[in-house]
Amino acid sequence: MNTLTRRPLTGLLAAAVLTGGLAGPVLVTSAWSATPGTEAVNEQALLSGDEIAARINARDDGDSVARSMTMELVDKRGKKRTRKTRSFRKYFETEKRIAIFFEKPRNVRDTAFLTFDYLEDSEEDAQWLYLPALRRVRRISGSDRGDYFMGTDFTYDDIRQDTKVSRSDYNRTTLGMGEVDGRACYVMEGIPASEDIAEQLGYSRTVSCVDAEIWMVLKSEIWDLQGKKLKTIHTRDIRQVQGIWTAHLLEAENHKTGHKTTFIMSEVDYLADLSDDLFTRSALKRGL
Repeated sequence: MNTLTRRPLTGLLAAAVLTGGLAGPVLVTSAWSATPGTEAVNEQALLSGDEIAARINARDDGDSVARSMTMELVDKRGKKRTRKTRSFRKYFETEKRIAIFFEKPRNVRDTAFLTFDYLEDSEEDAQWLYLPALRRVRRISGSDRGDYFMGTDFTYDDIRQDTKVSRSDYNRTTLGMGEVDGRACYVMEGIPASEDIAEQLGYSRTVSCVDAEIWMVLKSEIWDLQGKKLKTIHTRDIRQVQGIWTAHLLEAENHKTGHKTTFIMSEVDYLADLSDDLFTRSALKRGL
């Protein structure tokens, strides 16, 4: 399999990041370098935030995919919990659907999740969670999309996006260029488009580094409604599967609680024949 290789970064400037002329400092670490180069980047030549978002969403991620996903949850004391799931995604005519079925451990087995992400902003996205102990499917309200998914550090909305970005939730600005894990990337700021959206998401601001070649978000840093650093999401182990660039490791760290979540992808198959019936509320109760 092909893997992303490290390459030196030269002549790249992220002046807006370095000067701290924003609503809070951007974390600059060895994994997220924004050191000025010897040549300034012409800001007019940079893609706009909306253009970058459009390229992220246009990135080929297959018509459908089946995968195993291991969730590792680690609290601030280092205690780890592990969950095993099967995850499926498929594009329909008007929406993207994602179904997740929990297999292990016993206390979450047969729990299932379904989301409809409509391609048109006029349609309201929908999410459902099946809880076997209650034997009922619960609708996730749009106002709850910023809640954390099954005790992880990823929200319901993070799960719905699935490596893509919202089309209308944020006003986006390109801050400059940077580097994550040896990869050149655009540094893009997102501010919720309204107070209502900010309340739903639980975020006041995001800063993301987007790979300038494959258009995948490599790292995001997120601030809460009080303007304090909330969490960092890091995408790692990106390699091609059946010709499609695929993230095999997602890490989220909550800076307030010290809790960490890792999603490990395996058995990724973009050629799997997935029945439409798999992506229905009745399938949540039926299980795999």
